[in-house]
Amino acid sequence: MTIDTVDQLEGLKLIGAIVADVLQAMGRAIEPGMTTLELDRFGHKLLEEKGARSAPILTYNFPGATCISINHCVAHGIPDGTKIRAGDMVNIDVSAERNGFFGDTGGTFLVPPHRKNQERVCSATREARDLAIKQVRPGAPLNVIGKSIEFVARKNGMRIIRNLGSHGVGAALHEEPKFIHSYYEKRDKRQLTEGMVLTVEPFLSTKADKVITGDDGWSLFTHSDSLTAQYEHTLVVTRSGPVITTIPTKIA
Repeated sequence: MTIDTVDQLEGLKLIGAIVADVLQAMGRAIEPGMTTLELDRFGHKLLEEKGARSAPILTYNFPGATCISINHCVAHGIPDGTKIRAGDMVNIDVSAERNGFFGDTGGTFLVPPHRKNQERVCSATREARDLAIKQVRPGAPLNVIGKSIEFVARKNGMRIIRNLGSHGVGAALHEEPKFIHSYYEKRDKRQLTEGMVLTVEPFLSTKADKVITGDDGWSLFTHSDSLTAQYEHTLVVTRSGPVITTIPTKIA
């Protein structure tokens, strides 16, 4: 999506704040012993209360309102009877639609007690996301996003999940620009343009560089001895700098 009006920006900010609030509320609600289905139902209820519709259900008939992935299941995990345990890494991806606008956000939550290597991969992934966002401006090459992520990954001794990437969003959950690499792809000659709406969502890992699809056709896995984190924002490209729409409100 490319926006050109204040009303469109406000619509994106509204749904962005909703998904950001729901993500943070779900993160705070995590407790050892609860199932991922219970956590998903909590998030679904919050979305409905805010007048938003789950984008995975709306777009793909996904069997859950949100994606909840634990440990080496790093993305698109189906909420089910799996119990969350102490020491788990729980990734939650919340995307939704309201009034024709879509917002997409996600993050990895650590269930105490934390381990230093878990905190390290989470910190590096947030750093990669934030540095990449800072490079976003009209006229810049699109591959500056992957270049920034790769810089942070190498600095921190991390690997990049190379078959997962960022994407366009706004009027649909996934749209142009399709698949924005999370590593530097010099052959990608696309450019960032004013008003473009996209996500920035690196997946950094201690040992893995790709995911494979599980038997359910949705869940994406790395090998079991790797630690992987993901953090995601939706943003709009503007002349004055990137406008992040997925910012939680103070009353979240």
